[in-house]
Amino acid sequence: MNAIVTSLVVAAFVFAGGIGGLYLHRLVPEEHLSAKTQDVVRLGTGMLSVLASLVLGLLVATAKASFDTTDTAVRTYAADLILLDETLRDYGEDALAPRRLLRDYTALVLHDGWGETGAPPFLAEDRAAGDVMEHVREAVRALAPVDAGQKWLQDQALDVNISLLRQRWLLIEQSGPSVRPVTIGILTAWITAIFASFGLNAPRNRTVAVAFLICALAIGSAIFLILQLDSPFDGLLKISSEPMRTALAHMLPAGK
Repeated sequence: MNAIVTSLVVAAFVFAGGIGGLYLHRLVPEEHLSAKTQDVVRLGTGMLSVLASLVLGLLVATAKASFDTTDTAVRTYAADLILLDETLRDYGEDALAPRRLLRDYTALVLHDGWGETGAPPFLAEDRAAGDVMEHVREAVRALAPVDAGQKWLQDQALDVNISLLRQRWLLIEQSGPSVRPVTIGILTAWITAIFASFGLNAPRNRTVAVAFLICALAIGSAIFLILQLDSPFDGLLKISSEPMRTALAHMLPAGK
């Protein structure tokens, strides 16, 4: 979902609900606007407001948890990339080939996830990047250790490599949105009904209309925040590329 468009649509529906309630006041028969009737409407609106508040809070918490989980996973991934490169560096000159491949893979991840070319994020199933990582494992397995120390380093490198492959597939499997459009739609319907009830009992003047507009924009901004947190590789709240840039900076320089 496009966060800006969706949030503006939600704000428009909420505002329309409030303004619709103001005009609905003129159409409802006078006997339906008695004090007892308004008390019942307020009671129902209060219950609906509690439900909407709970759902909105849960959506924010869910999106924030998803964002934080992805951020932590990316930082762990970058740290393991550095660890693998350092392990291969300790192995010696014979490990230059897998180190070059690892550098190329890290650069590809950085480009896919944070490039400016509109490429899909690396959490998508990018077979090209996956093949490079598989070649790293093959190159490590092809090493011929000459002593126990190099054998131990080779085993450690293979373990880290397998861990990276596992993490990559976990990130791919978990890359889908955690907030579903139907949830946003139901929540919008509830809040629109709440504002319609507000308009039904509110005085009809410009101040009330402006207040409805401000509140509608606030609701829309909350939806915008939820959708931004739910898209960690896109938008204003994009996850920082610094961990991957740091990992690439620690690796074998290009051309070696």
